[in-house]
Amino acid sequence: MSGGFSDAERERIRERLVAEGRELFSHYGLKKTTIADLTDPVGIATSTFYQFFDSKEALYVEILEREGEEMLPRIIAPFEEHDDPEAAIVGFLTELMDEIETNPLVRRLLVEPQELQMLRDYHTEEDLREDREESLAYFLPYVEAWYEAGEVEGPNPKVVANAIRSVSFLTLHQEDIGADLYPETRDLVIRAVARGLTE
Repeated sequence: MSGGFSDAERERIRERLVAEGRELFSHYGLKKTTIADLTDPVGIATSTFYQFFDSKEALYVEILEREGEEMLPRIIAPFEEHDDPEAAIVGFLTELMDEIETNPLVRRLLVEPQELQMLRDYHTEEDLREDREESLAYFLPYVEAWYEAGEVEGPNPKVVANAIRSVSFLTLHQEDIGADLYPETRDLVIRAVARGLTE
C-alpha cells in the first residue's frame, strides 16, 4: 500500500478526483478551483491530493486527455463514413464545432485566455508542439490520401489539414458574429471551406 491506501482505494480516490475536477473545472475554471474544492467532496486532506496528482494542472491535463479519447471516435467518424472528401470535411467540422460549443470543459479552455495560458505555462514548448502534431495525426492520413489522389488542393497535406482544423476557431467569435447569425454563418463557412479544398 502507498500512503495508507490499498490499490482499490487509490483507484477509487483517483477516479473521484477526476470526476470532481471535471465538474469544477467546467463550472469555475482552473484558476478559481482550489485543491480543497477538489479534495473536500472526496474526503481526503489537501496534502493527500499530491499522492495522486502533482498539481491541479496535472489533473486538468488528465481530464482533458480522457475527454479527448471519449470525443475522438465521434469527431473522426465522418472520415470513415464518407468516401467523398467534401462530405467528410463537412461532417468532421460539424462534429468538432458541436463538441466545442456544447462541452463546457472544452469551451472554457478555448474562450478563457487565462485557462489556456495556465496550461501552456505547465507545458514545455516541445509538449505543445507534440500536442499540435498529435491533434493533426488523427485525420492527416485521410487528407494525405485525398491529396495523393488529387481530391483536395493545397500546398501540402499538412497545410490542408491545418486549414480544415482552423475553421473550428470560428466558435470563439460567436458573440462578434451575433447569436442570431452564428449558426448559418458557421454552416456556410464549413461548406465553403470543404468545397474550396475539394473542387
